[in-house]
Amino acid sequence: QVQLVESGGGLVQSGGSLRLACAASGSTFKFTMIGWYRQAPGNQREFVAFITNLRSTNYADFVKGRFTISTDSAKNTVYLQMNSLQPEDSGVYYCKDYQTGHWGQGTQVTVSS
Repeated sequence: QVQLVESGGGLVQSGGSLRLACAASGSTFKFTMIGWYRQAPGNQREFVAFITNLRSTNYADFVKGRFTISTDSAKNTVYLQMNSLQPEDSGVYYCKDYQTGHWGQGTQVTVSS
């Protein structure tokens, strides 16, 4: 069984920063590729970024240059550093383990204008 727990969300003003964390655990967990997604009310869940065990990364166009995904493999944790946040970045942010398809429960990010 694999568990993913997100943390680090909160309320921030426009232009501010947050760092999200996704901590993975479970006897069957093996870090291959983990991604971040987000979902705003009334919208579909959308891809934000992913990172692989070889540190390859990919970003959605709307976060390039503002968000950075990284990992601490010793802690089985993936981070999402979010800078220059805008109100349209608000939503629930989820992490996903691509190997198993498991999702975390999400963490709320709210950016005020």
